[in-house]
Amino acid sequence: MSTLYYLLGVVLFVVGLALSVGLHEFGHLIPGKLYNVKVTQYFIGFGRTLWSRRRGETEYGVKAIPLGGYVKLVGMIPPSPDDDPASVRSRPTGMFAQLVDDARSAEYEEVGPEDQDRLFYKLPWWKRVVIMGSGVAINLVLAFLLFAVVFMGYGVFKPTTTVSTVSQCVKVVRTGQEPGACTPTDPVAPAKKAGIRPGDRIVSFNGTPVTGYKSLQSLIRGNEAGTATIVVERGGKDVTLRTDTAVNVLPSLDDPEKSVKAGFLGIGPTQTRQRQGLGYVVSSMADGTWQTVKAIGSMPNKVYHIARASVGLETRDPNGPMSVVGAGRVAGELVSDQQTSLASRFFSVLLILAGLNLFLGLVNLVPLPPFDGGGVATTIYEAARRAFARLRGRPDPGGVDAARLLPLTYAMAAVILVVSVVLIFADLVVPVHVPNG
Repeated sequence: MSTLYYLLGVVLFVVGLALSVGLHEFGHLIPGKLYNVKVTQYFIGFGRTLWSRRRGETEYGVKAIPLGGYVKLVGMIPPSPDDDPASVRSRPTGMFAQLVDDARSAEYEEVGPEDQDRLFYKLPWWKRVVIMGSGVAINLVLAFLLFAVVFMGYGVFKPTTTVSTVSQCVKVVRTGQEPGACTPTDPVAPAKKAGIRPGDRIVSFNGTPVTGYKSLQSLIRGNEAGTATIVVERGGKDVTLRTDTAVNVLPSLDDPEKSVKAGFLGIGPTQTRQRQGLGYVVSSMADGTWQTVKAIGSMPNKVYHIARASVGLETRDPNGPMSVVGAGRVAGELVSDQQTSLASRFFSVLLILAGLNLFLGLVNLVPLPPFDGGGVATTIYEAARRAFARLRGRPDPGGVDAARLLPLTYAMAAVILVVSVVLIFADLVVPVHVPNG
């Protein structure tokens, strides 16, 4: 049964990935057709074609490797700037020049005289931006909707003011590490000294009513090594307890990757699942966006360390990036975890897909080809250059020749391929696993 659930989790992730990619490409397809661009292909995946069917002028299909997709919008590459039709078939010298010439020739193989007004590059700049940016918009909207379904429909675990555990001693809590077992030389934890028990609900701290766990944390940390009078509800009655909080090294509330010295009581809160409002979804999306942007910026360094970990030179960071192979493995492990409810496992996979769509949307905003952001940046630059020329009364400088960016496009594609291979290899030899329990 566990293996069946594991496979179910992997299948659920793969289907979600294919739908995410398909909807991204759908975001390019629909405005392209609305603006009467000739669209010859819409495919999910790469590699060998598994299935395809032609509807009108467009071939729709699915390929074997579900790691992406594409929509063929005819006229993405403009003809030669000299407007000489023969130049499209010329054979200039130089590797890059021939590369550009071959791309132009392939681009216009399916263009007839009746298609001249349906070429992508002839659209107004803002329509081109809409077509290229709609795929990103689809992923970001889908991420928001998935986060909303999980947070508002199912809820998230939030700490309460009811005590779940009481520490036996004061131990330094290092970021990313367990505090370890108590030793005879460790000081007794303030909560244990006070006589706090699991199941107690903390009502007030030093005379200040406790409205939630965050406010309780702030009161405890701000008390440092001071005297603490704590009122708890126990068995329906209020009990007053006294102790002195200790100063300990704890993860920062603002940045959990940093450590700070603060007041320490030694309690663990009870967690309950609570449905959240729209504001929580918005703030979570904003925080996730910032974290994803930072992750994209630090990707080269992270991939370098993952490569070292994959050959045994260091330990892999469980919070680092992973490939779709690793994400599928995590989805399988989540769904096969018999200690949690089936609903919890399902919504955990939805969270993975929400994060995946957020990443797909943001990474495609990178202003370099072959990302959508590269085309958007080039088009905006072209529009700005033409507007500037008009303001200065100069001749129209013409459009940007996207074909000349093909060497950069292929170089970036090679980088993406190398990164993908490194991550997939690491996910096979040193995979990230879901923590037990």
